[in-house]
Parts: sequence; structure tokens; C-alpha cells
Amino acid sequence: MQKDLVLLIAKQFWSSTFKLKAMYPILCIVVLILAYAAYSGWKNYTTHNHIRNHYQQVVRQSWESNPDKHPHRMAHYGSFAFRLKHALSMFDFGLESFTGNAAFLEAHKQNTVNFSEASFSTGLLRFGEISLAMLLQIILPLIIFFLGFASVATERENGTLKIVLIQGAGWKEILFGKSLGLMGLALLFFIPVALATMLLLFIIEDKALTMDVWLRYAAIVISYLLFFQILCIVTVLVSAISQSAKDALIKLLGVWLFFIVLLPRTTQALGSYCYASPSKIEFESLIEEALIKAGDSHNPDDPHFSALKDSLLLAHQVSSVEQLPFNYSGFVMREGERISTHIYNDHLHALLQTYEKQNSFTRLTALINPYVAVKNISMALSGTDFESYTAFQKQAEAYRYQLAQEMNELQMELISNKKLGPDDEPYTISREYWKKFPDFKYQFISISAALRSELWSIIALVVWSIASFGFILYLSKKAKAI
Repeated sequence: MQKDLVLLIAKQFWSSTFKLKAMYPILCIVVLILAYAAYSGWKNYTTHNHIRNHYQQVVRQSWESNPDKHPHRMAHYGSFAFRLKHALSMFDFGLESFTGNAAFLEAHKQNTVNFSEASFSTGLLRFGEISLAMLLQIILPLIIFFLGFASVATERENGTLKIVLIQGAGWKEILFGKSLGLMGLALLFFIPVALATMLLLFIIEDKALTMDVWLRYAAIVISYLLFFQILCIVTVLVSAISQSAKDALIKLLGVWLFFIVLLPRTTQALGSYCYASPSKIEFESLIEEALIKAGDSHNPDDPHFSALKDSLLLAHQVSSVEQLPFNYSGFVMREGERISTHIYNDHLHALLQTYEKQNSFTRLTALINPYVAVKNISMALSGTDFESYTAFQKQAEAYRYQLAQEMNELQMELISNKKLGPDDEPYTISREYWKKFPDFKYQFISISAALRSELWSIIALVVWSIASFGFILYLSKKAKAI
């Protein structure tokens, strides 16, 4: 293959494209959308994180300001866990607007994550939000198709393709040259988006910028470069096999409509149909039924805890709970919390498994649809995917369990078993214990965990990238000038 000839064809394609009257209006429109998407992403990130940080501090102050009281009352007083937005959520909103960001944490009860943007918005949110990622995933492919649909087909129509072939250029040089030129045009739109994202990262708080964030940013850039390389080659190949530019444009618009609009939504609907998930009421009812069977720690006549009491008295060789070396009620609450948490986690794990099966329909299509692959990778690296949401859910539940059990341990250790008389002051412990309990700190999943969760999408994108070059080599042997 003649490299000089490939570069010459690429330069010629680049220069001829800029002669199109529509090129400059397209650039202006994209710049305006880019500016709006960058501003809205930055505003969304800073506003929401400011609000969540503020209320996390308010919750902490409220927790520490409680007076001396019984630890079990503090367990029911509870706390809140707020999910902070990842720095790269400015680039890709992902599922952030549809998943909750705060959970109330209390003893004996696992509450759902609430306060999603979708719950406060109109139905227009289902049509998507304008983000930098959306610009690259949906709008830029359309621009690439528009700029490249006539790359080979027009030359076939006006007869210049024969002349180019006669003058020594082969199909391999033509296809690689056109693809390279189209890739250069794609970079003209992509580089400003990448620079805008980098600028946004620099202007946010320094503590949010870690090596993990920059590694994620680099992986996002590489993923989109592979995606655009695939799109550019596919565009040129479709143009090469089409008899006219009009046919090529219709085919490419059909490809965009099917792979970017129809197929992802169809697979999502199919996943929900094949693996139906219970409603919130059904989910909570199943947990309630399991808890009733396991035993109620607040019911002194419950068979399970009545038997537990008898075995405990026997083990310590005493005749009443007042003679135990620890607070019996705290022990019962600790055991009840352990049982209820185990039941909840089992049901939650089953529910998340159902969601994973639903998502697997869309994830599997990444092998035939590079749009799905790059979308999944982009959300995972931006910390706005389903895995990031479930990570917060698990961290909040772990903190809730730790809080409840810590209060139960304090009750066992510091509260007497002696029953209070009508004139006795209620049992309390010092408020200093509330201050010792750590505050909730949400931890983002690592980049390695994010990449592992989307390993299939990464493999699919790499396979598509390699295969696209193979398609050029194959078509260069089969293509005809007429």
C-alpha cells in the first residue's frame, strides 16, 4: 500500500469537504451545542454536589447535637446517606437522573434510595438530556454519515473513480485515504469536546481530581477514538458499495436509526419482558413475609426469640434476664438486626440479579452494535452506570447496619437490665458516643472495577475496530468502479 497516496487522498477529501456550504453552519451549530452541554454538565455537577455535601453536613450536625439518650432511640433516629456525583458525570449523565441519590438509614428497616431527578421532572426527561457524551454518541455519528456518505459514491457517479484507479491508485489506498480524511473531520468535532471536558475537570475542586479520574478520562478518549474510527470506516465502505450517493445516504440513515435508536430500546424492553422484576410493593411484601417467618425481635412472645431467651439463660446459668452480664434487650435487637439484614440482602441480591439479566440483553448486542459498547464504557468510566448506583446502595446499607449494631452494642454494654420504676429516670448514655461514630463517606468504585464490569463492551469495541480494517482489505479485492 502506498502511504503517500493514502495521505494525498485524505488531504483531497478534507479540502473538498470544506468547500461544502453546509460545513460551516454545522460547525457553528455543534459549537453552540458543545457550549451548552459543557455549561449544563458543570452546573449540574457543582449544584448537586453542593446541595448533597451541605445536607450531609446538616445531617451530621443534627446527629451530633442529640442530647444524652437511650442508644436504641438513636438507632431509630437514624441518619441519611447522600451519593456525590463523580467528576466525570459532567461529561456523561448516564443513569444519574433516573436513580436516587439519598437514603434514610434507620434500625430494622432498609429504605429505598430516593430523590432522583426523574421523580421531580416532566416526561420530557425520557427523551434524554444534552450532555457532552450525548453529543458524541448520537449527533456526531449523524455528522460523520453526512460528511462521508458521498466519499466514494459520488466519484463513481461522475466517473472520476475510474480515472483515479487508472492513474495508479488501488482500492486499498482509496478506502484507507477516504477513511483517514473522514477521521480527521471527526477529530475536528471530537477534540473540542475532549478539551472542554479537560477544562471542566480543571475548574472543579482540586480534591476531586485524582489519578483515578485522569485514567478514566484517558480511557474515555481512547474509547471514543475507536468508536469514531469504526464509524468513519463503515461510512466509507457503505459509500463504496452503493451505486449512488443517495443510496449511500439512505443506508447510513437506516444504520443510525436502527443501531442508535431502535435496537437499544428494543433490547431493553425485551429484557424487562423476559425477566420481569417485582414492583416496590411486591418487593417489600416478600421481605415482610420472610421477616414474619424468621421472628419479630420486638415481640417478647415470638417463638424464635423466646427460644433464644431460654438458651441464653441456660448458657449463663441464670434464672432471669436481669442477671445476665449484658443488656438483654440490646442482645435481642442485635440478633433481630442481623436476621432482618440478612433477609433484606438476600432479596436485594435477587432483585439486582434480575436487573442484571435485563441489562444483559442490551449488553450482548455490543458485539453487533458499537454504539452500545461505547455508551456502556462511557457511563462506567463516568461513574454514572448501574454498577455505580448499586455500589452506593450497598455502601449505604453497610453503614446503616454498622450504625444499628453499634447502638445495640452500646445498649448491651452501658444499659442496665434492671427494670425502671415509675419514678426512675430513663436510662441514657453520654452524647459523646454519637460524635465518635463516623460519618457516611461515599466511595467511588475504582477504574479497574469499572472496566471489569464492562469487559464485554471493551472486547466488542476492540473487535469492531480490528474488524473494520479487515472489511477494508476484503472490499478492496471485491469492489468495482462501475
